[in-house]
Formats: sequence, structure tokens, C-alpha cells
Amino acid sequence: MGQLLTSTESLDISISEELEAQGVSRRNFLKFCTAITAAMGLPASMVAKVAETITSPTRTPVIWLHFQECTGCTESLLRATHPTVEELVLDMISLDYSETLCAAAGHQVEKSLNDSATLNDGKYILVVEGSIPVKENGIYCKIADRTALDILNDYGNRAAAVVAIGSCASWGGVQSSSPNPTGATGVHEIITEKPVINLPGCPASPYNLLSTILYYLTLGKLPQLDSKARPKFAYGRLIHEHCERRPHFDAGRFALEFGDDGHREGYCLYKLGCKGPETYNNCSSILYGDVGSGAWPVGTGHPCFGCSEEGVGFTKYIHEQSAVFTDTPPASYAQISGDKAGGITIGGAAVAGAVGGVIVGASAMAAKKMKAEETAPESDA
Repeated sequence: MGQLLTSTESLDISISEELEAQGVSRRNFLKFCTAITAAMGLPASMVAKVAETITSPTRTPVIWLHFQECTGCTESLLRATHPTVEELVLDMISLDYSETLCAAAGHQVEKSLNDSATLNDGKYILVVEGSIPVKENGIYCKIADRTALDILNDYGNRAAAVVAIGSCASWGGVQSSSPNPTGATGVHEIITEKPVINLPGCPASPYNLLSTILYYLTLGKLPQLDSKARPKFAYGRLIHEHCERRPHFDAGRFALEFGDDGHREGYCLYKLGCKGPETYNNCSSILYGDVGSGAWPVGTGHPCFGCSEEGVGFTKYIHEQSAVFTDTPPASYAQISGDKAGGITIGGAAVAGAVGGVIVGASAMAAKKMKAEETAPESDA
């Protein structure tokens, strides 16, 4: 920890005092920055830069639009249980407009939207939650007498970058399921002249959003994206690769029915329709909500629905078996008790790290180091 503190000595003492006032120790703040840096696949030398970005008095304006959705992504962000994540996000950016979080209403809040977009033309980040109906010129979703299609084209084409959060904004979501009566469409199919980042999930992980925004603010560019415009640091690997039940898959131990012996003993859920083998996301690495292995569907005994994968979630039947993209065993396994899974431990490799998780080799090492430091004595040196 001493080396980490040395690399961030440039942090002003007033920042430490401000964090302390919010109940966040400087030590915990630096640990948070270490985990986020590792999660983005950045070297440890970037920790100080990430910390500086988070605590910068200059805040990037963000406009958050809602269309055809359930508000689940916003709710998940607000309920993130890692200490102070919500405060850090809301303090790090200037959330100028959000239909869910704004205190104003009617003409007053619409003026705030227009003023922010005009004042920060070409500089703000647009976050879009929900799909956009395009049939019949988009009449199926209107806000302040304007269609969602019109609003997106207006503010999307003036933004510096667009983040499509959740599967609805990324692919169209459940609304786009056949026969798709409203013509529900993902953001990237409408906004083609601006960079669009897809963060699919139902809901999307709030930490993937936080990491994406931090990456952009820290380095001034978008993170490396895959062919579907998803950040590779979060969607670069299959859920199957780090699943806590993966050892049972490789050993051929499967639950065949809900409630049978295999299901109760924690066997693989592939034959019950788990879509983890064909879904790219980091759910099995960072989990959800920081409350242990029960923080995601597989941890509770339910197959992965594949909600974040285009053409899988909301498309395939829940009981339909997934395509297996790889049969190669992972380099390391999550811990299990005995030959059978008497209990799947939270401390397995697949869930190491409260935020960073096992995403790339560097993040695994950082998370392991953080775990060891939790028991170290407090030090201001």
C-alpha cells in the first residue's frame, strides 16, 4: 500500500478532507481507484490519474434520456452497494438532465435540457436508457410532445459520445421481441455519425457504466470496443469462462430439473437453459451489488438468461440450451467443496475483488492484492 500512496501523493489534502466528510477514508478511496483502474485493463501507474479525474472540480456534463424501458438501469445505479459509488458518480459528472432524478418538471425541466445541450454543444455525454420505436415515425413514445426518435436525433447528434445503457438501448430489448409492434430499435442503428458505446444488460452493471465514463474522462478517448461496440474490458469474455459452476460443466455434472439433487448441490445449469456459454459479460467476475455469489442469477440457482447478448436474451426460449463457444477449461477454477458442490464459496477466483474482478490478468492480480491489504493496519504514510 505504501507504493500506491507514493504514486498518489499529488492528491490535495482538501480532497482527503472532503472524502472524510462523506465517510470515505483516503485509504478506501485509493483502493476503489485501484480496482476501477484494474477493471478498465489499465496499468497500476494510471491509478493516480484515475483518482485525479474523479476528484477534478471540472465535471463533464451528462444528459440522461429515457425512452421505452423500465428504469431498471437507473435504479441499479442508485442502489449500487459498493461504498459511495453513487456519490462518486454524481459528484464526478454534472447530471444536467434526467427524467427520473430531476427535481423540476414540465417546461422548467425541458428548459434545463435545452440549456445544457446548447451551452455544452459537442462536449456532453449522452446516456440513453430504453429502446426507440421507429414505426409510424415513432409515435409510440412521446415526451413533451416530441417523439423519442426526434429527441434522440436532436441531442444524440450534438453529443461528444453516446452511451446506450441496458439491453433496450443497445439492441431493442424485450420490446423488440417478435413481432416488435413498435419497431423498437437500439441507439446505434439511429445515431451513426457519433461514437456509440453499448453497455447491454438487463439491467446493465452500474460498475461498467462507471468504468466507461472514467475511462473516457481519464484518457480523453473511448475504451477499446468489440465488433458490437461493447467495451472489451467488460464484455471481452464469456460469462461461462469464470462461472462459479464451471468446474461441474467440465466434469459433466449437470442439474436436470429445478430442485433435483444436482440442482441442490450446485451443479452446472447448462441443461436447464443457461446462456452463459454464449453470452459476453463480466457478471460472473464482478457479480452484482457486492453481496456475494447470490448477487447474480446463477448464484441463486437460476440459469443465465443471456440478457446482455444480442439474439440470445429476449429471443431464445428460457429452457433452450445455448451454443457452447468454447470447451476449453479456464486457467483457474472457482473453489468448490469436495467432489460435489456442498457449497460454492464467495472467495473463488471468479468473484475476486469487490469491483475490479477477474477481467484481465492485471485486474486479477490487483484484486488479489486488495484482498490481502484489507487486513493490513491503517496507515497514513
